[in-house]
Parts: sequence; C-alpha cells; structure tokens
Amino acid sequence: MSLSWPWALIALLAFPMLLGFRWWTRRRRRREAVRLSSVTLVRAALPGRSLWRRRIPLWLFAVGLVVLGTGAARPQASVPVPSDSSAILLAIDVSGSMCSTDVPPNRLTAAQKAAREFVEAQEEGTRIGLVTFAGTAGLLVQPTTDKDQLLSAIDTLRTSRGTAIGLAILASVDSIAEINPAVPPTGVEVPTSGEPTGDYQPDTIVVLTDGRNTQGVDPVTAASEAAARRLRVYTIGFGTSEPSPMVCSPDQISGDLPFRGDRPGYGGGGFGRGRYQQIDEETLTEVAEMTGGEYFKAADAEALTGVLLDLPSAIVLQRKNVEITVWFALIGALLVLGAVGLSQWWNRTAPLSR
Repeated sequence: MSLSWPWALIALLAFPMLLGFRWWTRRRRRREAVRLSSVTLVRAALPGRSLWRRRIPLWLFAVGLVVLGTGAARPQASVPVPSDSSAILLAIDVSGSMCSTDVPPNRLTAAQKAAREFVEAQEEGTRIGLVTFAGTAGLLVQPTTDKDQLLSAIDTLRTSRGTAIGLAILASVDSIAEINPAVPPTGVEVPTSGEPTGDYQPDTIVVLTDGRNTQGVDPVTAASEAAARRLRVYTIGFGTSEPSPMVCSPDQISGDLPFRGDRPGYGGGGFGRGRYQQIDEETLTEVAEMTGGEYFKAADAEALTGVLLDLPSAIVLQRKNVEITVWFALIGALLVLGAVGLSQWWNRTAPLSR
C-alpha cells in the first residue's frame, strides 16, 4: 500500500490528543467530586460499569480516528487490472523454420493448435490481437473480443523467409498505441535511458518464435522501446535443437518458399535434409527481463499449449495502484459511530426512586 498525501498523516495526532483530553477530564472529575450534590453522590455509589465497558468505546473511537487519519493520506492499493481494460498482443513466428517436423506434424501446425486453444480458453470480453512475422512483421488482427475472427486468422497463417523478432515487438507496440492513448507509437521519441518508472500498462505482448532474429531491428532495441512505454513482453522459445526435415503442406507455404512437386517443403539444403534450429534463448530472456515479462521454453506441442494457457494467470497478476480512501472513510466512520453508540447505551442510568 502507498500514500498519495503522506503529510496528511498529521491527522493521526488526534489519537494522542484524545488520550490527553481523557486524562485531563478524569483528573478534573476527581478534584470536583467533593462539590457534587447528594443525588450525585448517591448515583456514584451505585454499581459502576465494568472495566471493559469503560474502555471499549474509547478504543473503538481511537481506532476509528486512526483509520480516518490514514484515509486522509489517500492510500492506494495494488490490485489486478480488470481484463476488459487490457489487451494481449500475440506475435507468432511464421518463418520457414516453422515447417520443421521436430514437433509433429510441424511447428506451425502445433503453434496454430496452441493459439486456437489459447483464444478459446479466454473469458468473454478479453481483447486479443494477432501479429505475424517472418522477414517483416504486420498486424493481422487488431485487438478484438471476436474469437471467430481470431480463429479464422490463425487458420490462414503462412510461412515465409526471414525472422524479424524486433519488428514484431514494434508492430505490437504500435497496435497497442492505437487503442491505449497512454502508449505513444514507435514514431514518437520516448526516453529509454535508465530504469523505467511508473506503473506497467495493462496491455501485454507475447512473442512466440522458434529461432533468432535475422532481419530488421534488433530485439533488444525494440524491447527498450516497449520498456520505455511500460509494456511487458513475454517471450516463448518453441521447438528443439534436433535436426529434422522441413515439411509444410501447400496451404502453409507462401509464394517465396519452394515447393517440390507433390511434396511441399522448405529448402535451403534440399527437401528432407535435417537442419539444426537454434533458439536465441539469451536474447529472448533479455527481452523479457528488461520489460518486466518472463521467458518460457516449450520443446513440444503440449508444453507450448501449457505455456499459453498459463499466461493469463501471469498477465492478470499485473498490478495497478487504485485509491482506496473510500474504504478507510467507511470503516473509520463505522468505528466512530459504534464507539459513540456503545458509550451512549452503556451510560444510561435508571431513574432514582423517591
């Protein structure tokens, strides 16, 4: 919990002032006891309240003043951001290496299946955007709550040459800037030196890739732009380092990848030849850490699905400071009113009989 107006805590001085006033009135009452009328003396001789009845109203009143004084400092609590105020940008790698069959039937098919399950598992009202990247990056679906639109777009993914992880991050930042006025687009200069300050934005970027950056902006440079805008980037490294054939179906290949007769494949060294695919885990980890996100490794389809389905729990835990003064005012007022009410009730005296 933090305080917007910490200087207002001076109001807590009301508590020791109350104790001082109580001590003064009790001392004065003892000095004036001999001047009381006979009726008062009779009443004083009646059984008094028990010790706890005398103290409970006082302490309730004192605690109420402390709560009200703390409320005057405008306390803030860190709470989860509501899902309807945030967007998740899912950036999927569609480079040619996604035809690798180390994850059967190939990485692209497994990634599509995991992405579909991720979309279907989200609560109604969750906004998701889709960015794809190979040699370039582009926004395929603007953040939306329309699951059918997202699922249809996922089914149309096609592989292409190159891997531009940095451009995918920048494209995601620009997409968020269109729906969140607090996030400047990448064309606007934002200080990136030193540690970023302030709360994180509720929007999140998730980058799924099976390789390393080969074209465009360096991922760390792009991550610094996201960090300056207080956007978290979660990264997922997908696949293994085992050599495996590159095989995609005809509808998974764009025009700039080769097609070998009735057997589609991604060439480079010839169809069916094993190729080593290496994930740049060091860079992906750095990107995640510098933006306040996290890096995950998924070696197979099941692991990828698990990572994507677990992501919302991490994303929901992003915190935002919300003022809770009204709760302090309500609780403090109830304590004070309770103290006054108990004091009045227990101080009732029965009428003296003649």
